[in-house]
Amino acid sequence: MGRLDGKVAIISGGARGQGATEVRFLTREGAKVVFGDILDEEGMKVEAEIRELGGEATYVHLDVTEEAQWQAAVQTAEERYGKLDILVNNAGILIRKGLEETTVEDWERIMDINAKGVFLGSKSAIPAMRRAGGGSIINISSTAGLVGSPNGSPSYTATKGAVRLLTKATAIQYAGENIRCNSVHPGPIDTPMIQDTINDPSRLEQRMQRLPLGRVGTTEDIAYGVLYLASDESSFVTGSELVIDGGTTAS
Repeated sequence: MGRLDGKVAIISGGARGQGATEVRFLTREGAKVVFGDILDEEGMKVEAEIRELGGEATYVHLDVTEEAQWQAAVQTAEERYGKLDILVNNAGILIRKGLEETTVEDWERIMDINAKGVFLGSKSAIPAMRRAGGGSIINISSTAGLVGSPNGSPSYTATKGAVRLLTKATAIQYAGENIRCNSVHPGPIDTPMIQDTINDPSRLEQRMQRLPLGRVGTTEDIAYGVLYLASDESSFVTGSELVIDGGTTAS
């Protein structure tokens, strides 16, 4: 018996890194997963890998800034697998620039993907979850959505703060329909997003000084949290923040 037997999920940004690990974890626990990205070749490889292992997954092209593509992903889930129970708003980008170096174009792009993308995903999924009798929305925020950082990206921090409070508003407004919504707040995770830090010894040492557990997190660390929030084990959890950061924000 898998922890998600009978569940159907959509995951954005699922072609690589953290998203791909989430797809693997959810299918391994019995969920049928529609996952999207703009990296079609990588996404198709993940789909093939999961199917070879006996899992049920379908890759779709999904630009999270396009409402029609979100609606198509939801339609695929309902038509192919019969319903939609879980949404993981995972897609996101980082623009590593200081406030004064950030252009208007940078700001609009990161807001479009990181904040508007979560809004559109939730807006598109909620009617399907209502038809299914409830559901779980999991929004991937960041420790940057909780606290500022002296070397952080102000635009990224702003988007992740938006995701944190959009999560709470969604949770309160849809609790009566048995639709839960929670945010996950990863610390530094070994993904392509922070390879520049991991590959720079001085920057990595600075980061490690703020990491009580003394290591960078893995995509599996985050996927275990997502799995919990996706499952019925968290049926009394909504509007909350699951911080998975090695203790970074504890001091």
